[in-house]
Amino acid sequence: MRRSPAALLPLLCFLAVPAGADSYFPNTTGLSWRYSNGEVQSAGKPRVLRGVSVIPVGHSVYGKLVSEDYLEYTAAGVFLRGVQSGGRLNWYSPPLQVYPAAPLVPGQVWTSVTSGGLKLSGRVVGTQALRTQSGSYNAFVVRSEVTAGGTGPGVQASSTQYAYFVPGLGVVRYQTADGSTVDLLK
Repeated sequence: MRRSPAALLPLLCFLAVPAGADSYFPNTTGLSWRYSNGEVQSAGKPRVLRGVSVIPVGHSVYGKLVSEDYLEYTAAGVFLRGVQSGGRLNWYSPPLQVYPAAPLVPGQVWTSVTSGGLKLSGRVVGTQALRTQSGSYNAFVVRSEVTAGGTGPGVQASSTQYAYFVPGLGVVRYQTADGSTVDLLK
């Protein structure tokens, strides 16, 4: 089962949440984030999956687990190794780079492509002050585009999302491909 680009973008909003060096991308077991769309993301205990040490991140909606991301943290950044959804594990080889090594800086770009042709491109487009129910922040605005499919007209599908990332906290807001805004509540 191939995941559509639009299906991956909600997963990527979290991906700003756990991660690598120190606490820039927090990844402590038991951390959770509750969003205005009813989703709760929770970092689980590190484990080894297919020989890779990953941190699982569960995505629950109104108390029901709908998917789990498997993130790997390295000196090069945060990588999505796989996604468990609907009883099926989609393992990415090579993994998709969600974030480069800390610190993020405006203008920074990165791209990764799996052997199956799934492509993730990211760019820190700038910073923005914003206020949400959970507080006021100065956030990095990260544009992520996921593209799936082959080459040629009408063969590719792509989706774009914006995440508002605060170092040490995670994603405090994201804007979905349809323009909807989802805010961190707690």
